[in-house]
Amino acid sequence: MTRTRYSLCAALVAGVAAFAAGPALAHHSFAMFDTAKEVTLAGTVKDFQWTNPHSWLQLDVPRGAASVEYSIEMGSPNTMSRHGWHRSTFKPGDKVTVTINPMRDGSTGGSLISAIDRDGKRLSMR
Repeated sequence: MTRTRYSLCAALVAGVAAFAAGPALAHHSFAMFDTAKEVTLAGTVKDFQWTNPHSWLQLDVPRGAASVEYSIEMGSPNTMSRHGWHRSTFKPGDKVTVTINPMRDGSTGGSLISAIDRDGKRLSMR
């Protein structure tokens, strides 16, 4: 193979790889979360959704006489399983404590960092 043909093939392969990687990387933006802050919340599990591409925890957190529902984004079931999580880790009514990176806009949600389940076991996403 000539040097020019080799260079052209290498450039083509690199271009295809870069093009294919773009959408995969774009899916995992965490720009909406304030990763410089960590907030710890204690509350009651309303719902735990073990779903792809991300699992979700709906947590009722007491605030004064009422409670506020937080939507907490988690990893995929595959990733979470490798960190010791399973679909029955949380059940509605469980009292749990979570640490999250909160939403930048101040809304009630965030990205999970770690949790302490109903049995006092600490689970992490990292």
